[in-house]
Amino acid sequence: MLLVHSINASASAYEVRPLHEHFACHRTVYSIDLPGYGFSERRPGEYTPRQMTDALHALVARIALEQGSGPIDAFALSLSSEFLARAAVEAPTAFRSLALASPTGFSGRTRRYGPPGSTRKVGWLYRFLSRPSVGPTAFRWLTRPGVIRYFLARTWGSPNIDEGLWAYDLITTRQPEARHAPISFLSACLFSADINTLYEALALPVWVSHGVRGDFVDYRGLSTVRARGNWQVSVFQAGALPYFEVGAAFIADYERFLDSIGRP
Repeated sequence: MLLVHSINASASAYEVRPLHEHFACHRTVYSIDLPGYGFSERRPGEYTPRQMTDALHALVARIALEQGSGPIDAFALSLSSEFLARAAVEAPTAFRSLALASPTGFSGRTRRYGPPGSTRKVGWLYRFLSRPSVGPTAFRWLTRPGVIRYFLARTWGSPNIDEGLWAYDLITTRQPEARHAPISFLSACLFSADINTLYEALALPVWVSHGVRGDFVDYRGLSTVRARGNWQVSVFQAGALPYFEVGAAFIADYERFLDSIGRP
């Protein structure tokens, strides 16, 4: 099983910790720190969906070497759902199923069917935030303890956030060169302009989950895939990371989905 964290100013594999701890009791689980985050290299420069997708391909190849060539059950959170969908379209036999929690690309009425590989990058904003006189200061402000808590509360839709995640966010954002990937995120460099083409090309079983509180509750665009036989959707009375709040219910639904396609 492969677990992929979201993309934001303070992202890391800690965001999938509850799932890792549960499934690692009876499966081999890999939780990646994507490029620019956690323990991965945090090189200067622009980060792209291509780079993130290639990181998933590289880990999938490593898993195949260590565990054999069987397909993988993969989970991704928020924006990383776009990278995982791209990886699954490009290497369909590598994956058995996808689970997408609070996925981007389904909000509002606008769907994204842009040229293959295109992004929603805002060039002037990326150039501005990349300035040595701007970027470090902006990142320090965004990652102040109170600001991180504020954004987590918006993600939860409640002040009752996971304190362990908040504490880990403080640590990971204070590592050298931590600002570069978040600058690409803030400039929309990591958002795919062809994402709905990718979602609609998925032929393997897909499970989508989302909450009803906080900033991430608009999933009107799921109407484009909900009726497809390979897509299932679960909604939880929680924020955008429901497995932190209603872990038992979330895991039960996820395991029912896995059972519906046959246990690996």
